[in-house]
Amino acid sequence: MATWNTDELHRIGATEEVRIAPRRADGTLRKPVIVWIVCAGDDLYVRSVNGRNAAWFRGVQARHEGRLQAGGIDKDVDFVEVAESQDEIDAAYRAKYAGYPGIVPNILTPETRATTLRLVPRD
Repeated sequence: MATWNTDELHRIGATEEVRIAPRRADGTLRKPVIVWIVCAGDDLYVRSVNGRNAAWFRGVQARHEGRLQAGGIDKDVDFVEVAESQDEIDAAYRAKYAGYPGIVPNILTPETRATTLRLVPRD
């Protein structure tokens, strides 16, 4: 499985809002949407603040593939659902987006945590 290099992790992780475009079942990309992203350890994560019913999240379910645009990087990715402990991811969201105290609690709810996706670069 491919991994992010240090430069990519730094540039993408420092970007406040990124664009992701899930790939449809026919292989074409959906319209990109803006989401928040965090770096925890050597991985990048996104969540759907609108839960599993958000159109982009439902789109991810078709192929678990798509494209990420952030920090000058345009990269094909796999979206991997996260089932393990998410305490480190929660802490990363709290720290990175501390300037948005009215929004951060929404990204930490059980419903939102159930949409956590790890982004894995495709080779």
